[in-house]
Amino acid sequence: MDVSIRNLGVLNIGGIEVWITETMVGTWIIMGALILLAIVVRIMLPRFNRDKPKGFQNVIESIVEGFDKIVHNAAGEKMAFLGNWYFTVFVFVLLANISGLFYLRPPTADVTLTFALALSTFVLIHVMGARFRKMGYLRSLCAPFILFLPMNLIGELARPISLSFRMFGNILAGTLLLTLMYTLAPVFLRFILPIPLHIFFDIFAGVIQTYVFCLLSLSFISGAAAVEDQ
Repeated sequence: MDVSIRNLGVLNIGGIEVWITETMVGTWIIMGALILLAIVVRIMLPRFNRDKPKGFQNVIESIVEGFDKIVHNAAGEKMAFLGNWYFTVFVFVLLANISGLFYLRPPTADVTLTFALALSTFVLIHVMGARFRKMGYLRSLCAPFILFLPMNLIGELARPISLSFRMFGNILAGTLLLTLMYTLAPVFLRFILPIPLHIFFDIFAGVIQTYVFCLLSLSFISGAAAVEDQ
């Protein structure tokens, strides 16, 4: 495992150089795994028994139902349609965070990826705010009066930055410590000492950061839209 993000190749597309980095390759591998999982679930879907679920069906239904509850609790019934998008984000980010277990450099240890994910939340915040509150949302950016507009805009811009750096910092910290451990530890201890670090940084911290990212995103969007179930 390496601290830096290595460049694995360069593509020349129409005279423009496109660098193929570890982050891109790791992202493609994770997307390929998710596509394969989706295909397997789709093939097995006709065999699912609605009355007596068992085995693989139980696992899939438990994950989906559990995430649906998170979405409803964080964003409310009227924003439940965002569950499909954030379930995809949740599974992708979770696999990205724990990919260090499979000797991949976690894509989420690259701030460009975490910022791109946070930017999608930033766009949804304002789109949902304008959709549900219309002009009331625009007026809220000037609250309590017009002179506060610059400060409110700075506060809005801080959201994607804080979201991206929170996850990036935690995952990168784990990557750095594990790299140091593999580099500095005696060879005969490299198969033992990293185990607790992998458990904490890859599994525990990875799951927590995934949950926090999705929960904060849903809360920010719900707050902007000010949706309250009747």
